[in-house]
Amino acid sequence: MAFIDYYKILEIDKTADQKAIKKAYRRLARKYHPDVNTNDPEAQKKFQEINEANEVLSNEESRKKYDQYGKDWKHADDIERAKQSQQYQQSQQGSSRGFEGFDDDASGYSDFFESMFGGGNQRGGYRRAAQFKGQDFNATLQLNLTDIYESQKQTLTVNGKKIRLTIPSGVEDGQTIRIKGYGGEGAGGGPKGDLLITFNVINNTTFKRIKEDLYSTVSLDLYTAILGGEITVNTFQSKVKLNVKPGTQNGAQVKLKGKGFPVYKKEGSFGNFYITYEVKIPEKISEKEKELFQELAKLNS
Repeated sequence: MAFIDYYKILEIDKTADQKAIKKAYRRLARKYHPDVNTNDPEAQKKFQEINEANEVLSNEESRKKYDQYGKDWKHADDIERAKQSQQYQQSQQGSSRGFEGFDDDASGYSDFFESMFGGGNQRGGYRRAAQFKGQDFNATLQLNLTDIYESQKQTLTVNGKKIRLTIPSGVEDGQTIRIKGYGGEGAGGGPKGDLLITFNVINNTTFKRIKEDLYSTVSLDLYTAILGGEITVNTFQSKVKLNVKPGTQNGAQVKLKGKGFPVYKKEGSFGNFYITYEVKIPEKISEKEKELFQELAKLNS
């Protein structure tokens, strides 16, 4: 298996933090997305490489294994178990035989696994007794914010197998869920690995989302702000009529209880919707309006 430099694919340094990784992934995903590069096989291939790199580096556990074991990072757990087993056998048998020459050099891992699973020495009974859990698979699922307002069912294809799953409403960007038993096959009769799905949620609305709360800025003309009145605003699902109090100040905020986003895994529970008023001052006024404002200024003084 050839070594793939995930850091180079995402165009980042090895010291990059999670924020930098997410930023790089989003930038490159937009650039090479199949919807933007139709009929471009190279762009589609690049998009797959970007997704794979993000799946590994955005997960702290898999990134640690990748940094330590290189191309054999997927077998990190098996390598550690083999080390422990070797140490145990040596302590029991008082012998240094076993996986001779095995050390932490990543260049030797492939030979180690070839001898372990592909026709190596059968002596000692270790290979017949060892059971290893299959490797975990990682996948990234990109969704729009409007897609997760309600729970939905989707069918994913992972390694040629179709998996039907329910995506709960209210999932968050970067959230990872684990589906047990849908990873790689175990070795020596060991259990299958798991499938880890990380959600990449794109906000395709004009609203700002923080957890289950939504935020929106609404323009308010000067006269309505001063005199009060009724306006219509957009929430996530519908339009709502609001009564504006006379003398409403710029930056004033209104809370619409229960009009926000669904609370994850709490059926029927919603956050709040916060509206901030932005009072607009007229850029041009007529002579008559100017006279009236001057009269108001005199009255106020």
